[in-house]
Amino acid sequence: RAPGFCAASRAWRLAWGSAPMMMMMMKRMKTTLMLIGVLAGGTAIVRAAPGSNGTEASAMTAATGVAGAGAGAAAGGGGGENLGDLIIHHVSNGPPLAHLRIGPVDMSISKHVVILWFSAALVLVLLTWFASHVKRSPDGVPSGKLANIVDFFIDYIHREMVVPMIGAEHAASWTPLIAAFFFFILTCNLIGLTPIFDLIPGLEGGSTPTGNFNVTAGLAIVTFSAIILAGSLVHGFIGHWKNLVPHGLPVFALPILIPIEILSMFVKPFALTMRLAANMTAGHIAILAIFSIIFLFKSVLVGLFAVPMVLGLMLLEIIVGFIQAYVFTLLSTVFIGMAVKAHH
Repeated sequence: RAPGFCAASRAWRLAWGSAPMMMMMMKRMKTTLMLIGVLAGGTAIVRAAPGSNGTEASAMTAATGVAGAGAGAAAGGGGGENLGDLIIHHVSNGPPLAHLRIGPVDMSISKHVVILWFSAALVLVLLTWFASHVKRSPDGVPSGKLANIVDFFIDYIHREMVVPMIGAEHAASWTPLIAAFFFFILTCNLIGLTPIFDLIPGLEGGSTPTGNFNVTAGLAIVTFSAIILAGSLVHGFIGHWKNLVPHGLPVFALPILIPIEILSMFVKPFALTMRLAANMTAGHIAILAIFSIIFLFKSVLVGLFAVPMVLGLMLLEIIVGFIQAYVFTLLSTVFIGMAVKAHH
């Protein structure tokens, strides 16, 4: 992290406003996106390929199937391809590109795995370049537009999230993980909006891997492990588990609170999993569903209405991609801070 704070970063911080305002904006954007997804004929559940983790993830909801069935019947008189299946095909993981098993574990390479590798490599190159750029700078302050943008995000994560919520004494240990969460999720979210993977044979349509519950569950498991590790490093392994229940409670309240606290420990990663995957999938289904109206009615006039709506949703999805990366990062920071500052 660069020690200085450039003028562009100060301007951006003033433009973004305070954290409470950002939270209010995130709630409104999430509600709007989910509403659009439902009205467009799809809800936010993604289906993973059978070879993704050796199991079949949850199927799409009936709303998408019913809307797609009606569109397919209208477009092809019952013999045409179901538009609902096409929507599911584009937002889901797809069939494995290469089968790979390590013992009983299915490690097949799928579309989302390829996109995850690409995103991880992109983030690794970006942050490695930024670190070397700051190291070469004589005063430790980055120069250039891209370096200033990266510096702004890292500085904001460090000063406004990690230090207040986890503590200045632990910030150096946890800022790298929190920043990695943000940049990796943001990259996956934005890559899911680009058509580049539609041009690669075998991938069969681009989609965002953060709309896959297997991916978001993996990220949530990392947060869950970080919570236990952070609490154990500060309070000791036994002390961390003792801190789950507030001190000084009467004995008769323990049988009630202990199961609640244990349940809440697993609710945290579950909430992270569902929130990110649901929000990222809803927008993609809405975009494809509105586009399918053109083929449903087979009218240029409908296209004049549908294309601007899709363009607006694409712009909205860019904002949502930033917001969901911020929300996942913020909640992970809060959960780790709760384990570190258990007395609060």
